[in-house]
Amino acid sequence: MPDFAYIARDLTGQKISGTLSAATEREAINILSGRSLFPVHVAADKAAAAPGANIRVKPQTMAIVYGQLAALLRSGVPLLKSLAVLREQTSHKKLKSVLSEVHHRVEDGTTLADAMQRFPRAFSEMSVNMIRAGGEGGFLEDALDRVATFTEQQEDLKGRTVSAMVYPVLLGSAGFIVVTVLIVFFVPKFAVMFDRLRERGELPWATEFLLWVSETARGPWAILGAATAIVGGVLLFYRLQTAAGRRTADMLRIKVPFAGPIFLAFAVARFCRVLGTLLKNGVPILKALEISREASGNRVLSEAIAKASENISAGHSLAGPLASSGHFPKMVVEMIAVAEESNTLDQVLVGLADDLEKRTSRQLDLLVRLLEPIMLIIMAGVVLMVVIALLVPVIKMSQAL
Repeated sequence: MPDFAYIARDLTGQKISGTLSAATEREAINILSGRSLFPVHVAADKAAAAPGANIRVKPQTMAIVYGQLAALLRSGVPLLKSLAVLREQTSHKKLKSVLSEVHHRVEDGTTLADAMQRFPRAFSEMSVNMIRAGGEGGFLEDALDRVATFTEQQEDLKGRTVSAMVYPVLLGSAGFIVVTVLIVFFVPKFAVMFDRLRERGELPWATEFLLWVSETARGPWAILGAATAIVGGVLLFYRLQTAAGRRTADMLRIKVPFAGPIFLAFAVARFCRVLGTLLKNGVPILKALEISREASGNRVLSEAIAKASENISAGHSLAGPLASSGHFPKMVVEMIAVAEESNTLDQVLVGLADDLEKRTSRQLDLLVRLLEPIMLIIMAGVVLMVVIALLVPVIKMSQAL
């Protein structure tokens, strides 16, 4: 379990500080209350973190580890021996260090999930929660297999998305550079030629605007704009490190036109797959919802699922609060409602996840394909406007001569 540093006061008002192990901060507070202490400050103890807790291992590598560990356990190899085998056979130095520490902590009596939780940059929160549920429910091998499959699917999807976006991004970058060079270096050479037309009031508005843009881009306003953009970017970065900032970003991600429904569908699919898998392996629904809501990867959906958990505790259905949140597609809610009535929620959720991922992958591919011609049209349109704005005055001047 993670360690928490605390400052508390006893019944006499004396200040007491120290560390304790607990699964969550709330549990640490409850432990202190049970000791007749009044917590003043409780936070994760960074000094007590596992050696190399910030070691990052690629998800593709971890997917292989999950699959191999599941295969060893299914073959009857004890957990400690399985971890030792994986540690010895890997040539990945960072992974060897992580597995060595996990093996050491499991040997000392820590659960596998708690040992993995100390390496958040190697073992994702969703993976740790799935493995914890598997350990508690007696289906650790299946949980590891599911985590391996899920991680591979997510990385495959991420890889396809990134590779599909490379060409549009390169195209947009090339277009931006071309237009910038035209405006900053090429357009000013025509400014002197157009002075006579400007004096007579015959300079087209498009040319006037282009000259103004060129002059602004070469003046102090451009430097001020760039500095403002940099400062704004830094402030935005720090804002996104806060809980409120991350929630706002998640809300914008699912509300943005065109791409928003795709992000939302993938998040819902992750939630459905993890919840269905946990229910299928006998995890109680409240515990399964607690784990699966973090798997969605979206704080807005996570809050809606948390409210649904409260309703289920009161004896209500899952579909109702999900529908009232307004973030879950109507089709998904209807299928969940029918599945609850027929007691086939686990099967329906997994099938729903498969269907959502297939349909959304097709939508994503279509969107990426459309981006290429859209970027070409935008680039061609901007360059054409620049050329026209320069050629029209030149043609007027040649006709006057």
